[in-house]
Amino acid sequence: MQRIQAFLLPLLLTSFYYSSYVSAQPSPNVQKRISKAIADAANSSNPDYTAFVNPFIGTDNFGDVCPGASIPFGMAKFSTDMTGYAPAGYVTDPTQFVRGLSPLHDSGTGSSLGTYGNFEIMPLLCPGGFNTCTTTLAARQRLRKNNTDDASPGYFSLTLDNNIKMEATATRRAGLERFTFPKNSKPYFVLDLANDLPASFAGGNLTIDPEKGRITIGGLWGSSFGPGRFNYQAFACYDLLDGGKQKLSEYGVWTGDTVGLDAKGLGQTRLNLTVNLIGGVYQSGALFSYDNKPETVNIRVGVSFRSEDQACANAESEIGSSSFEDIQAQAKALWQEKLSKVEIDIAGTPANVTEMLYTSLYRSSLTPNNATGETQGVFADTTSFYFDSLYCSWDTFRTFYPLMSLHSPIEFAQIVDNYIDGWRKNGWMPECRANNLPGWTQGGSSADNIVSHFAMLYHNEASQLGIDLNELYSALVTDAEVNPPEWNIEGRQANVYKEFGYVPFAVLDVSSTGRQTREGSRTLEYAFEDFGVRQVAQLLGKTDDVAKYTNRSLSYRNVWDPSVKSDGFSGFAQKRYSNGTFFFNNPVDCSPNDKNTSRSCSLQGNNVNGFYESSSWEYSFYAPHDTAHLVQLMGGNDTYVKRLDHFFSAGYFDASNEPSFQTPIGYHYVNEPAKSVDRVRQVVFNNFDITPAGLPGNDDQAAMASLLVFHLLGLYPVPSSSQYLILSPFTPKYTIHNSFLNVSTTVTTVNFDPKSVQKTVPKNTAAYVKSVTINGKPADSLCHLDFYDTFRVGGDIVITLTSDKNAANDCKGSVPDSISTGGFPKAR
Repeated sequence: MQRIQAFLLPLLLTSFYYSSYVSAQPSPNVQKRISKAIADAANSSNPDYTAFVNPFIGTDNFGDVCPGASIPFGMAKFSTDMTGYAPAGYVTDPTQFVRGLSPLHDSGTGSSLGTYGNFEIMPLLCPGGFNTCTTTLAARQRLRKNNTDDASPGYFSLTLDNNIKMEATATRRAGLERFTFPKNSKPYFVLDLANDLPASFAGGNLTIDPEKGRITIGGLWGSSFGPGRFNYQAFACYDLLDGGKQKLSEYGVWTGDTVGLDAKGLGQTRLNLTVNLIGGVYQSGALFSYDNKPETVNIRVGVSFRSEDQACANAESEIGSSSFEDIQAQAKALWQEKLSKVEIDIAGTPANVTEMLYTSLYRSSLTPNNATGETQGVFADTTSFYFDSLYCSWDTFRTFYPLMSLHSPIEFAQIVDNYIDGWRKNGWMPECRANNLPGWTQGGSSADNIVSHFAMLYHNEASQLGIDLNELYSALVTDAEVNPPEWNIEGRQANVYKEFGYVPFAVLDVSSTGRQTREGSRTLEYAFEDFGVRQVAQLLGKTDDVAKYTNRSLSYRNVWDPSVKSDGFSGFAQKRYSNGTFFFNNPVDCSPNDKNTSRSCSLQGNNVNGFYESSSWEYSFYAPHDTAHLVQLMGGNDTYVKRLDHFFSAGYFDASNEPSFQTPIGYHYVNEPAKSVDRVRQVVFNNFDITPAGLPGNDDQAAMASLLVFHLLGLYPVPSSSQYLILSPFTPKYTIHNSFLNVSTTVTTVNFDPKSVQKTVPKNTAAYVKSVTINGKPADSLCHLDFYDTFRVGGDIVITLTSDKNAANDCKGSVPDSISTGGFPKAR
């Protein structure tokens, strides 16, 4: 995929980047407002961090970001739905049409047809009256006015080409929609029952109560990233009278299709539809208008996954009679509290870094969706927290949850409780649950590395945070040991993995069902998941289990074929038959350099590559817990460095793919940390910027956002451990606040030079780590630090930089831990 190359000039030239991006959306005022806010904040002691957020970053270039109105982890996300490829509803592409405004969306997910988009409402001008209104999708869709889209944390707006402005703000399960019409026009609205983004309607009903001025909707829809046979229920409640300030004129229902049906029933108040079994989906909904030609119309919306009554109760309890401005201010305050967990030296930081950092922090608290109290199916009436849209644990365990652990352990614990409750209710922890339904597994049971990371950092506080560590461990062991009937949607194919020490290709499995693909990458992922189990076993003093899972965590070695050669390098991960022979896959296959554009590389049944969304070139670097042994498999330090250099220079690195996240810092493991600093600079400036196309593809539920945050802060986490790799910050100073632990940790970058913040560090520019002190004491290594010495106790970390790259290309202490060299010897 061709991507806009970011940062062709140093970062300080903020305006250049934005103006160089050609698009009619969003409004140029968005960037002007953000740039002014950052400039003004340089002299402020109480900055408004929400003003630095650009919700439109990632709404182009297949970033799939939702810029809609939401609160942190809000279940409701109000945004417009567009035609074309728009998984999050909204895209910047000005050639795409608006279908309507809806209250349910996900952000940063790669579902091909999208997710949610239920209950679309579209404002209309119908000069010919009720029966002439354009109600079907094709008839009602409209283009936007150029340069009018606007958004900020808790707010979204868009103006149609007929000059109707749509605005929204949100609470956790409700929101307010505000529509401004041209003067002297009669406002009409079409409200959709059947349509959602993936066109998955499976039956439902709609009721108009003209006395209350209320429309209630409920129905069944299908999964966006999981088995199509599963359906979830959703409900909405639309209050139309704005507390008596507005008066309905006409109301009724409509139904239509794509081949001529366009029927309207003035005065009718009920639709009750089943799924269209012959195929296709009837388009149906409500149509209503207002008396007295009001210029502004306010509509209160509640949503629920339990019932229509619950949807109405959510709107009443969370909004009541509050004004649009009141709710917007509440949402902004919640975002300010969340974003202020990280404070930076704004005056000394390049403006683009500030914008990227706070926008990424924003997206890192946008999902998953907190649907506590809104459970259905086996989770109905659970007493545990419930979060939905876990798309997918494989994406988020690497950086998303490790970032959350630094500043928001309460929310992290709630989500861990959610994972454990999945084990209680289903027998295994969820992997990729979305739409309240199980989604497809990708790398196995990646939840293992999420809950184990929590345990490693917060085991002392686990009980206080509502987590039973023994129960957490039982969930881990179940994932590792018990084969589910169908590992397509949960758990692992543990039976054959345990039998052979790897996941065999073309193996007879008589006890479970799953798509027999990705054998190479699943083996590598299973091994790292076993490392997570090992870590918690060590924490709980389970000596036998520590030995068992330490050994199993080395299973990645069992798919290493030393005979495979590519570009002059020997030894690559390969899938393997049950008799021990390897199945050769060209390591280039499914890499960015693969010339076969029709090759299946994902969950397709004919993916013979053996790796998920990736190549052997990429996955062969993947053993985050035992990189030292990978180095030896590749031929030792010198060969490893040459191979890593070639990996990047030859174009095999894919910044949009999670298995590559730690690879740029791989030089740390062979005592060349200065090279990691250079490589991370290149990764950032080649792949991220402040334009709508400023992500290297799908945000993957803020996996990309949280990765960028770590790069900008000069750290990288090793999941399922308390270790962080040290890099070179992009800011002279920052503080991370942990209100639960009641500590703050300040990182000061001595000799910080803003000229270093670009793709290639200029000569004689300080950018490389010369020394590190932690609360006044020299660190044991310049390459890594530990959570327990720093972010758990708070205090000061001082990273002193130098321009002498050669002198700084040394950890001056131990390299980061690896199992095979005695690393991770005890739980802190």
